Amino acid sequence: MEDTVRVTGLVKWFDVNKGYGFVVADDCETDILLHANVLRCFGQNSVANNAEIELLVQRSERGCQAAEILSVAPPRPERGPEAMQGILGDDVVVDSDRALRPARVKWFDRKKGFGFANVFGSSEDVFLHIEVLQASGLAELLPGEAIAIRTAVGPRGRMAWDIRGWDAALAPTTDASESVG
Repeated sequence: MEDTVRVTGLVKWFDVNKGYGFVVADDCETDILLHANVLRCFGQNSVANNAEIELLVQRSERGCQAAEILSVAPPRPERGPEAMQGILGDDVVVDSDRALRPARVKWFDRKKGFGFANVFGSSEDVFLHIEVLQASGLAELLPGEAIAIRTAVGPRGRMAWDIRGWDAALAPTTDASESVG
């Protein structure tokens, strides 16, 4: 017999290549299996370690398993462009409207620690740094994946200082304190 409960926990780890990971929560006596399909239904392909996650969990004889993700928050407090200057550089000028813009990942290499995306309607490359990705609550991006980004311009071109799931660009607000997802 399966029992479904609402749980808040932290992502222990998630491996995109394996297609699963685990969440730890006080409400479950064992780690909670998080399958990539459940994450994709939420609109993301990855999630950062230590991200706070709220989900519906099914308990069965085989243990706890995520059935649905309700929300994901970055592993650290949300970081604005000012806090990202160590990563982005001192000569960065943030877009004045700070709007989330829909974009598509051109490529991203986790081992190299960076990649590029294009804002819809523009062919200009936007630099994606892995530390910005992780601070935004994501662990990996796949080529062709739709995302939402806030950008700035530095000496070497346009770069993202906030990266979110694609549907965040559809929200009517541009508040940088919203949770990821």
